[in-house]
Amino acid sequence: MPKVSLITLGCAKNLVDSEVMLARLHLRGYKFTADLNQADILVINTCGFIQPARDEAHRTIEEGIAWKTRRPGRLLVVVGCYPQRFLDYLEVKYPQVDLWSGVGAFDRIDKMIEKKKSIYGSETFLLDHRTPRVVTTGQNWAYVKISEGCSHRCTFCSIPLIKGPYKSRKIDSVVAEVRNLVSLGIKEINLVSHDTTYFGRDRKKTSELPDLLEKLLQIRGLEWIRILYGYPEEVDDRLLELLCERKICRYLDLPFQHASAVVLNKMGRGLDGRRALKLLEKIRKKVPGIAVRTSLIVGFPAEGEKEFTELMEFVVQARFEHLGVFCYSQEIGTASSSYPDVVPEKEKRRRQRLIMQQQRKISREFYRCFVGQRLEVLVEGPHPENPDYLVGRTRFQAPEVDGHVLIEYPRRKRKKALPSFLQVSITGALDYDLIGRVKDD
Repeated sequence: MPKVSLITLGCAKNLVDSEVMLARLHLRGYKFTADLNQADILVINTCGFIQPARDEAHRTIEEGIAWKTRRPGRLLVVVGCYPQRFLDYLEVKYPQVDLWSGVGAFDRIDKMIEKKKSIYGSETFLLDHRTPRVVTTGQNWAYVKISEGCSHRCTFCSIPLIKGPYKSRKIDSVVAEVRNLVSLGIKEINLVSHDTTYFGRDRKKTSELPDLLEKLLQIRGLEWIRILYGYPEEVDDRLLELLCERKICRYLDLPFQHASAVVLNKMGRGLDGRRALKLLEKIRKKVPGIAVRTSLIVGFPAEGEKEFTELMEFVVQARFEHLGVFCYSQEIGTASSSYPDVVPEKEKRRRQRLIMQQQRKISREFYRCFVGQRLEVLVEGPHPENPDYLVGRTRFQAPEVDGHVLIEYPRRKRKKALPSFLQVSITGALDYDLIGRVKDD
């Protein structure tokens, strides 16, 4: 059988779709290789959310074309969010690509390849518990996608244009998938969605996320449950009560986007800085020790110096445990694309740099508090550069977006299989990572 390489660009939700494609191809007997020189087929799962993501897609497609040119007969397949929105443009720009698909046919990638025919699904694909997946994140943790699409209308966001309105999975389907993953040895599941706190609202007026969490808490063998990407306005008391449960990580990813009421109004978003700080105070009071991650956008058309100063002051007061900053990208078809993009790119990057400099100080102080403590750490595997160290994460560190714990654990001390968890004595702190060791006892 031909050998396949698959490259995933973009978010964790894209990674889940790639895992579905890998499973379909595995069931058909295809072999996989990470070495492009050995591959006969290359599948690129793209992101098209903002311009930097599309730039990355262009670079990857062009590398794929060069790979195809080196040996006749190779097959280049491009799927995902970018062709979903801009297929006509991409087909003209890259006639060397053999097959195209958007976000509706990940479970039919094998048929595409075997029939050498592009497939365009009419709806966004959403897996269920019966959908085969090849988990690629290691033996201890996995993502679980609980919905697709988004029904919010943030003026800067193209997700509804790519994925359509919000569509939740059934609770029992998510629970069944998690049970399957736990039976394979998975200890941590990370719930992902374009808005996890909206889960079930497409079926009724209130969120079903707490109902889902209560059922997941009953699964034996599941140790950590993490909630990624929710909306601040949708955080309620019931959710906060559940965050105090032992199995649920005291962690929330709540993109506030900005603090200025002027900017937020133009964005079509909710809580301004004053109300956001009150919400954070409430969250931290009800869930002691919680880590909050947020995302912010700088350079939005309504952001002058005054509004940016408000945002900087908000970051200082909020003291987020984790924070990411994006430069505004004007997206065709969104409401804000009609606003004049008045902030120069150089100025956007300057503002991004200033906020991250401030956040680095906050993060350094946060991590230093753990020096001398002993923490439960989920083991991800050996350090890629130093085999006498392991890499792991605490409950307050989400995979791929937050820092790590670098664990001194010499090879001579290890048994044949690494443990899923270690009790680690923290000996040092970096800006975004911790350093620790495992004591002999």
